[in-house]
Amino acid sequence: MTSLSLIFSGCFKWAARAEDKLPGETALHKSYDYKGKVIIVGAGASGLAAAKVLEQNNIDYLILEASDRYGGRLKKDTTLADFPIDIGAEWLHSAPITLNKLKGKHGTEIDEELIPYELNETATWDGEVYQINPDWQNDFMYGFMPESKFTRSTWYDFVNENIAQTVKHKIRFKSAVTAIDYSGNKVIVQTRNGESYESDRVLVTVSMGVLKSGMIKFMPEMNEEKRKAIESITFRSGFKVVMKFSEKFYPDAISCKVENGEEVFYDIAFGKKAEANVLGFLCVGDETEKYYDLGSEQEIISRLLEELDKMFAGKASAAYTGDYIFENWGQHEFTLGTWTQAIEEKRAQLKVLNQSLDDKVYFAGEINDTYQQMGVPGAILSGYHTVNRLLTAD
Repeated sequence: MTSLSLIFSGCFKWAARAEDKLPGETALHKSYDYKGKVIIVGAGASGLAAAKVLEQNNIDYLILEASDRYGGRLKKDTTLADFPIDIGAEWLHSAPITLNKLKGKHGTEIDEELIPYELNETATWDGEVYQINPDWQNDFMYGFMPESKFTRSTWYDFVNENIAQTVKHKIRFKSAVTAIDYSGNKVIVQTRNGESYESDRVLVTVSMGVLKSGMIKFMPEMNEEKRKAIESITFRSGFKVVMKFSEKFYPDAISCKVENGEEVFYDIAFGKKAEANVLGFLCVGDETEKYYDLGSEQEIISRLLEELDKMFAGKASAAYTGDYIFENWGQHEFTLGTWTQAIEEKRAQLKVLNQSLDDKVYFAGEINDTYQQMGVPGAILSGYHTVNRLLTAD
């Protein structure tokens, strides 16, 4: 570990640096004698995790999912390459032992095969100049915040196999929630298709983008402190592109200079011992607008190829197979953005986000994680933590 890494280590206790923040046990290891009914809004990672606890305790519950599939922003593709591709969340930002915590396994030996995400060759691009980064910079980044990826599987597979399989029979698809009335003894949940459901408690696990949009009406309205906390959370627009090439002409990753947000090209096949050459592109923040303004997926692909051609003297267009995937989180009505970064937010606001509405309506998701993880682990642990509060509240 470098001296600079040591300086930061004391104040940056998140994700891989927050292994000591992981719970000894989660709600998966507890028993509950709750007699009421619970409705979970959203079948993403946190909603599915909470449902698993309810399922193993024989508690009456129902999951209302707005789309026609479960997993939320977790997706995979098996058609583009000779390995499954994470179309949604891709990295394990947390320590590998976290995987055992997520599925309720004791011990330190994990079942999953992981790739240490220690990049060997990276570069920067400012639109005109392509510059290779020094080795020490790559070493520092991994040493400061080590990450990993699944070798021959995906985050979707992990959640599907360890969590979703036991609860998917309780999901009602195409049931976008539009109103939650918690003014009476029972909570009434209404959906876009005119259906109404009654429960004793509700767990809301929709994306921060959906909460910020006002798509769901709460009755009574949230208090001003809660509304301001939601409005304060940064939830940037963004998308992911996956492109296939006949040869690898690019390094492990290329960071592009932007004003506000992130643009990065990266080798999705890194460490996977695959034959396919698959390059990813992540765009997050204000930079997305210049791409959305192009008007179509194909125009966006063309623009990316132009940028790559400038960097690599026309090699991108020559090697492009025409195969691509475009995942547009920012403009999808049931996500309306990418992900949250709790480390960027004020602790006081995060505390308010975790407060329930009259001990009847609770909230879970990556931003609600109390264990200082990031991404999928944070979302799942939040589901366990919040459902425990829901089931034990007086």
